[in-house]
Amino acid sequence: MLNAVIVGKIIQQYREEKGISQEVLSGLADIGRTHLSAIERGERKPTLETFYRISQALEVKGSDILRAIENEISRNANQK
Repeated sequence: MLNAVIVGKIIQQYREEKGISQEVLSGLADIGRTHLSAIERGERKPTLETFYRISQALEVKGSDILRAIENEISRNANQK
């Protein structure tokens, strides 16, 4: 199962690496800041459309973000 906390954590890491605030990223992705905040906290899972918008706004391939999510899920599974 897809872990929403991991998804949010990875998106937040990419955003912070780019030095972009939630306010700026949400504007670039055309989503609400509170929605982005909920995604980053793992309270919501982004739809495919929202995931695509976020990746485009970050100027990162969605596949790269997804790969990072998969790697983190694998790391967590191996720690158990």
